[in-house]
Amino acid sequence: MAVRRRQKDVVDAALAILEESGLDALTMREVARRLDAHLNTVSFQVTTKARLLELMADTIMGSLSIDGLPEDPFDRVTEIFHRYRNALLSYRDGARLVTGTTVIEKNTLRVGNTVIEALLEARIDHRIAANTFWGIHYFLLGLVQEEQSEQNGAASDLAEHIGSGEFPALLIVQDELTALSFTARFDFGISALLGAAAAAPLKDSVSREG
Repeated sequence: MAVRRRQKDVVDAALAILEESGLDALTMREVARRLDAHLNTVSFQVTTKARLLELMADTIMGSLSIDGLPEDPFDRVTEIFHRYRNALLSYRDGARLVTGTTVIEKNTLRVGNTVIEALLEARIDHRIAANTFWGIHYFLLGLVQEEQSEQNGAASDLAEHIGSGEFPALLIVQDELTALSFTARFDFGISALLGAAAAAPLKDSVSREG
């Protein structure tokens, strides 16, 4: 008797392939092979590979807990994005997968809603709140993509090119440029973006202390 496959089975199989072989190895046919199912069975559950990637991305977002967040709205946003980064890092090619999708699913919307809610609580203007959310989101995806694809020796290669003397400004900050960890870069970036939001005119001229 044939085993009935559910959408979750397809997504779980796809995530297993992702972890073992990376995003480039992920195909609908490979998922079907992993499930010992017909390709039509996989297509019936997820329609297309693009849709499969969206469901995988939302599953990654579903691993991000929004429980136990700080009371301060800016600290809350910072903590959410720290958890977001950890969620992406917990999956091979996680940032690259999420970057290539446009996800309008429950888990993804839940995270976005929590971030925007905190920014509005801080009396941030609606436009600035939206731009701050997107700015941190895109910054995070780019940073984690680089973090997950970094090759051994990248820092030494950079130092060698800078040391050639052809790039004098980079040479001045060489130690700082090559020494910063991805965590330090992330902390600086999110602090700068939230700092810009905090310094913007208050919504409806209401004091944040009030």
